[in-house]
Amino acid sequence: MWKLAGLAIALAAVLPAQTPDPAKLIAELEAENTAYLRLLSDWGKLVVYGSDNAELKPPKPGENRVVFFGDDIFEKWPEFFPGKPYLNRGIEHQATPQMLVRFRQDVIALKPKVVVIMGGANDFAGFAGPATEGTVTENIETMVELAKLHGIKVVLASVTPICDCFQVLSARRPPGKILGLNGWLKGYAKKSGAIYADFYAVLGQGRNMRQELTIDGLIPNAAGYAAMAPVAEKAIAAALALP
Repeated sequence: MWKLAGLAIALAAVLPAQTPDPAKLIAELEAENTAYLRLLSDWGKLVVYGSDNAELKPPKPGENRVVFFGDDIFEKWPEFFPGKPYLNRGIEHQATPQMLVRFRQDVIALKPKVVVIMGGANDFAGFAGPATEGTVTENIETMVELAKLHGIKVVLASVTPICDCFQVLSARRPPGKILGLNGWLKGYAKKSGAIYADFYAVLGQGRNMRQELTIDGLIPNAAGYAAMAPVAEKAIAAALALP
């Protein structure tokens, strides 16, 4: 605690016009420190859905179980397909290497017919350390290969657009990198026999997310998720129809 207080006071003295008051800065530093401690104690965040998975019954005969596997965009999806045998296994701030760590627990063990994979934006933001498009694509390739090995059809979801409408997000998630990764995802889906779900197309306008479809420039609002739902359903139906 005294180290954080000392750091806050030192920063306030050096940059008095650019920093908040020391008490607020201490609170922000403590919150960030707590987040890092949690990350170190369960890097893949296996504990998040561990209990839910343990209580989940095997799919019924003929059930088209689907796992939505990804990051913030899936985790925060409200009114998540009520009445559908769809499981939400999204985790906020998660990057693709962490997703790969929990792929067996949160996808394969649940025995879905289809997995919808979304990842990459948090890699670019650096939440799990430095990343390049190459490291992201390798992680996604491995997840697809694991799914196919276990007879699970794959939907590869585009990374959703961002905008600097409410805060600056493009510094950590450059739109050019998002567009580049989406181009690769679309091509790899065709190459690997997966289905591509283009959420970017219904949320974006040019290189940015449409402001009326987001709560903060990153997460869609209710209207944004409503636009995404039919794209997901169409992609899942196409995946289920694959031989």
